[in-house]
Amino acid sequence: MEIERKYLLDQLPENLTSYPCKKIEQGYLSTEPVVRIRRSDDEYYLTYKSKGLMVREEYNLPLTKESYLHLREKADGVLISKTRYLLPLTGTDLTIELDVFDAPYEGLYLAEVEFPDEASANAFVPPVWFGKDVTYSSDYHNSTLSKGKKL
Repeated sequence: MEIERKYLLDQLPENLTSYPCKKIEQGYLSTEPVVRIRRSDDEYYLTYKSKGLMVREEYNLPLTKESYLHLREKADGVLISKTRYLLPLTGTDLTIELDVFDAPYEGLYLAEVEFPDEASANAFVPPVWFGKDVTYSSDYHNSTLSKGKKL
């Protein structure tokens, strides 16, 4: 189960490059239901996600590089490319996953926080530097962006 809140950022933290990061590329074989392939640095996955906004079922299966490249050719729409920074959320055991998107979504910055349960997600007070809460907007799902959605 994936329980997460998502926020649009107007600007990036000044010290962003001091945090660990991963280079991610992902494509979608299907957007309803979501079936995604992802390369995260040198790791490869096939992911299924159920419908939903804040709470969704999610299953990840490992892929080989060869399988990923084979499926990549079959992905529909735009391949999403981004850098994901991992920032500790001060005073908690939670991590902020801050995505900085490449073209065609250059300038899009999204921060996601995953929670152990719905109560924690509902009680979450975001840091002051977070922007608009887009948790309940499917416009900012990567599967929607893969369709070439203009923001």
